[in-house]
Amino acid sequence: MSKRIDIELTSNRGDGTWTWRAAGAKTPKGTLNGSILDAGAKIGDTIKVEAEFDLDGVEILALVKTKEKAVRGNLLQIIGSEKEFQPVTQKFADKSKDRKPKRDGDRKPRRDGDKRPPRVGAEGEKSGDRRPRRPSFTAPPELPKRPAAKRLKPKRVHRAAVLDTLPVEQRGVAERALTGGIKAVRDAVKEQNEQLKKEGKPLVPADGLISMAQELLPKLRVAEWLDKAEAAKADIELLDLRDLRQVVVGADDPMVVRDETTRALATELKAALKTRQEIEQTRWLEDIKSALAVSRVIRALKISSEPPKAGQPFPADLGAQLAAAASASLASETAPDRFSAVLEAIAFSPVRGQVKLAAAPPATNEAVLATVKRVAPLVPQVASIFGITVAPGAHSPRPLRPTRPVRPKAKPAPAKGPQATTTAAAPEAPAAPSTSE
Repeated sequence: MSKRIDIELTSNRGDGTWTWRAAGAKTPKGTLNGSILDAGAKIGDTIKVEAEFDLDGVEILALVKTKEKAVRGNLLQIIGSEKEFQPVTQKFADKSKDRKPKRDGDRKPRRDGDKRPPRVGAEGEKSGDRRPRRPSFTAPPELPKRPAAKRLKPKRVHRAAVLDTLPVEQRGVAERALTGGIKAVRDAVKEQNEQLKKEGKPLVPADGLISMAQELLPKLRVAEWLDKAEAAKADIELLDLRDLRQVVVGADDPMVVRDETTRALATELKAALKTRQEIEQTRWLEDIKSALAVSRVIRALKISSEPPKAGQPFPADLGAQLAAAASASLASETAPDRFSAVLEAIAFSPVRGQVKLAAAPPATNEAVLATVKRVAPLVPQVASIFGITVAPGAHSPRPLRPTRPVRPKAKPAPAKGPQATTTAAAPEAPAAPSTSE
């Protein structure tokens, strides 16, 4: 496996070969063929080369050419003016204290002597607003916001400490073993030997590299877990439960369990996971009750479909309350777009089997029928009201991903000049009330 490294030329043997060592270090070191060097090479130069590492040592294959930055030509020279600089001062006029804002009665009369008549609305009321008013919409009540969970971001302190103790020729094998296991090292050696065989070069001994990887892998696994565990402990109060569970499950790795340095930290994280799950379970039920208290049914259904711990039974009394609110939201007077949104939330909630629908709404469109057909395997009792039969063994759908809002395009700048034409702006269409919660 070849790799680019920086080396320092230490001596010229005179027979066409040079000795070298790693730049800034004593090892690794070796010899190279002087034919790959530039004509002006001298002792002490630091160059970048392509090297191949194997059990026999390090072989320098070729010199890596670096691109030099081009110097821009035809630069402009800035010549200062010989005139003396004259500063410019500006003074704002002070506002008089006796100046008062103008009132409606203080406006100047028109040329015909009459004041400007007030605008009369459609119902005979005076109004100064000439634009059509949008329909009023009351926003849903706000719910208590929980702090956002943090994702696990481990540092590579322990992993780097283990790699620093290894020779340079072994680090590539160690990193390959850590990312893909022994199989990844075996496949890499096989691929490299096939290439060497085509070039007529000696093959790399696979048994030696695999034995080296098997010896380094336990140390690297323990170091990687310690980096994750310490990062989880630092953010234990706000860490995402999925990441915390992953770290706790990783502590059961046989390579990690055998190391004594991981046992105390693993026990601490397991206890913290149990405490966090109990707290999140309580908050989860409180959020559902708070959403139902302010009639935000869709929000309550979506929260119920995301439990902090899988497999926990949903409370029967809260489930009956949530199912009753969801059934009431599917009334005949419900708008089609809200009907689809409520049905979509019901399909993935734990109370979907308790929701009942007396009859299909009269205002049913193609979008509602498409939603019913999609979630029919999850709510067959609702699909039967629409005359849809669920086939045996039908696959359950997945929740829809939220769509990103479309940003409005920037309006072109108005034309300037005498040839510019003015057009009357069309009145804005009233915004439709949102059904999302």
